[in-house]
Amino acid sequence: MRAVIQRVSGATVSSAGKESQTIGHGLVILLGVTDEDERDDIEWLCDKICHMRIFDDSSGVMNDSVIDTGGALLVVSQFTLLASTRKGKRPSYIRAARPEKAIPLYELFIARITATSGLPVRTGWFGARMTVRLDNEGPVTILLDSKQKE
Repeated sequence: MRAVIQRVSGATVSSAGKESQTIGHGLVILLGVTDEDERDDIEWLCDKICHMRIFDDSSGVMNDSVIDTGGALLVVSQFTLLASTRKGKRPSYIRAARPEKAIPLYELFIARITATSGLPVRTGWFGARMTVRLDNEGPVTILLDSKQKE
């Protein structure tokens, strides 16, 4: 499982015919699911994201987590995080899980991060064409990979 997390002062995801989902201060989580992913990947990733100290404390040092600051989370599925660009000019998405595997894991991730964080969680729509707008604060952007544990 791969995730890009961005510290934001606000973010919105929208899609045609859907009600936009918006958060204020918190994290945007772009999530890619592979065929190899299991519950352990979700557990590791949720714990890492919820407790990562990337928010400023009262001294202006990145020492607080999203939980410490009472932020919110916006989770958006994004299979393109799994692109392979080794050959040619067109990325290959063969490592991305098919919907029958990816959707249950995406939903489990949302349930787990909600339980772990205790924070408001908003989501995009699996498989939909979406527009994500965000104000990256810092900017702080972190890449996580559950297989590499980094």
